[in-house]
Amino acid sequence: MERTVGTVTRGLRCPIINEGDSIENIVVDSVLNASKHEQFSIQDNDIVAITESIVARAQGNYASIDQIAKDIKAKFGDDTIGVIFPILSRNRFSNILKGIARGAKKIVLMLSYPSDEVGNHLISLDLLDEKGINPWTDTLTEVQFRELFGFEKHRFTGVDYVEYYKELIASEGAECEVIFSQKPKTILTYTKSVLTCDIHTRYRTKRILEQNGAEKVYTLDDILATSVDGSGFNENYGLLGSNKSTEEGVKLFPRNCQPVVDRIQEMLKEVTGKQVEVMVYGDGAFKDPVGKIWELADPVVSPAFTSGLEGTPNEVKLKYLADNNFSDLRGEALEEAIKAHINQKDDDLTGAMEAQGTTPRQLTDLIGSLADLTSGSGDKGTPIVYIQGYFDNFTK
Repeated sequence: MERTVGTVTRGLRCPIINEGDSIENIVVDSVLNASKHEQFSIQDNDIVAITESIVARAQGNYASIDQIAKDIKAKFGDDTIGVIFPILSRNRFSNILKGIARGAKKIVLMLSYPSDEVGNHLISLDLLDEKGINPWTDTLTEVQFRELFGFEKHRFTGVDYVEYYKELIASEGAECEVIFSQKPKTILTYTKSVLTCDIHTRYRTKRILEQNGAEKVYTLDDILATSVDGSGFNENYGLLGSNKSTEEGVKLFPRNCQPVVDRIQEMLKEVTGKQVEVMVYGDGAFKDPVGKIWELADPVVSPAFTSGLEGTPNEVKLKYLADNNFSDLRGEALEEAIKAHINQKDDDLTGAMEAQGTTPRQLTDLIGSLADLTSGSGDKGTPIVYIQGYFDNFTK
């Protein structure tokens, strides 16, 4: 019987994960339990996607604001710290900023505008045009910014992030000055000691600062790259990918995830005989057309995945084949011609006309986005996502 459904994505519920739990056993048990109760069979090339949060929770990868502050103090001493290009997020950055401020005497906070790196807008592009301001050339003080744009609250969170971040810094006893610029070297007018907090552009920012006379430059992946007073840490990403856990702590991005995904794949193979692919995922990579925010606040979509998830899709565009190669065919003849073409397609379609319009992204970025949208970020309670049929095509 011919299949009538392609890719199927299921969010799987599992127990609340606590430090010290075996994430491998919980994931495998949850997959097997869901397969039994929802009556689906585990197949080769199925995918198990696990949110980074539960891996980090099982690892106990947490740190306190005091431990962040101690690392900041060790790196910057009593220097005025230029904190530049942070994202505008209570969950992602508020506790990090409190830790920075607790370890500093004075902070010059430099915000990118009109938006942060992931698309959270302080002001609209239309307002910039109206005021004749060019963020790539114009540096603004806080007074100038307020005179031009007033007080703007984020449309979804209702927070004025300029005021919110200033108050956080002041609450920790540090002096604060706020400026607005898109140019990394602007901060060097104020201080030669800089913590650059951007995520995906951090290496470029650090290079520009060092080439223009900065004396100390650290990125967020340098902070808590090793344990401080027994804290959690991440040797690859430091504080990047962390989230607020309590009012006095953060949960870090999980570390050493490759053995986790490899062991889960091995255990499922032992029980089912099937080769299931496994990945850990954080934020997906997609843009909200209303709020303008990109979801990707983690340093990578997937910090670890099994080998079957390497690479990019190698697909042809069905509508291109129907409109061009086989435009004279209809019905069953058209379907058979397209199926035959798919079965004979090259192993690498890079540059081929018939592949134009297919999504040129890594498999893990595509699948991670699918998993992130499925699990959500709230109370769905499905931190494990089971995906079937993702690698199937029209011929299956």
